[in-house]
Amino acid sequence: MKNVSIKLFYPRCAALLVAGAFSLGAQAAESSVLASGTVPGVGPVQVTPADIAADVVRIPEQVRPQVLTQEQTLNQIVTNLYTRRALAQRAVVQGLDKQPEVAAALALARDKVLSDALLVQVDKGNTPPDAKAEAMARVKYQASPKEYVMPEQVHIRHILIAVKSPAEDAAAQKQAQDLLVQLRAGADFAALAKAHSADPGSADKGGDLGFFAKGRMVPEFDNAAFELKKKGDLSDVIKTQYGYHILQLEGTKPAGQQSFDEVKAGLIAQIKQTEQQKGRTQLAEELEATAKLDKPAIKAAYSKLLSPVAPQKP
Repeated sequence: MKNVSIKLFYPRCAALLVAGAFSLGAQAAESSVLASGTVPGVGPVQVTPADIAADVVRIPEQVRPQVLTQEQTLNQIVTNLYTRRALAQRAVVQGLDKQPEVAAALALARDKVLSDALLVQVDKGNTPPDAKAEAMARVKYQASPKEYVMPEQVHIRHILIAVKSPAEDAAAQKQAQDLLVQLRAGADFAALAKAHSADPGSADKGGDLGFFAKGRMVPEFDNAAFELKKKGDLSDVIKTQYGYHILQLEGTKPAGQQSFDEVKAGLIAQIKQTEQQKGRTQLAEELEATAKLDKPAIKAAYSKLLSPVAPQKP
């Protein structure tokens, strides 16, 4: 069986980054210069909005708005781009771009950018329209309804008192017991979770873990969660490998068949991605079929790379 994952050139996220760069580049197409200077021995160096548009796609999309609204960070990004360009232009002045290894690396970098751009177009061409994708999703849903049966789920809040060493165990257990006494007396669970829970993923949300099915958590936690029956019920203090927990039930979802509307969005996204992948695979196989490998030459090239470098004579 052929290794399709390798011959798809680059990870899917790389092409998405290129798509993002093109989109941002279109918005920043104005010819203004963000930074400029004259470097001795190099000449003029400048950074444009297009440079920023191509660079910021490396920043994860979920944090990009925060980064791009901080003036100091923006100025540093531009400064870094300016410095990098000045270094690159100085390298050209010194003829480093003519060195075989550097020239090959430049060619590979160019190949990557251009091939990623082409994959964006390939994906667009192989993405079915929404109406067709929905019809395909409905067929998939009807063909295997058992795949869309959800097990029973519980919605839990919890407070974690962490135990980092055996010496902390007794104090952590006492703190958890004291909090449980307060909760049973009517204290607000979310407020105590925000103030005391050591779980960074849920403390700020009042200990809210959302819905989960059995088997998602460590066994002690799982068992305690699924023993709670009514909204607002509290568990006893339980111990896991992370420390001491108190759980509160927020709600339950019985096991049952998910409707098509409940899974439609995810199925449509899956269908589109599958069709895009098919297009990439087909293109990769077509191109791979044109390659004639000189296996002895390949082996010799890699053997040379693995050979130890002879020490320089003084």
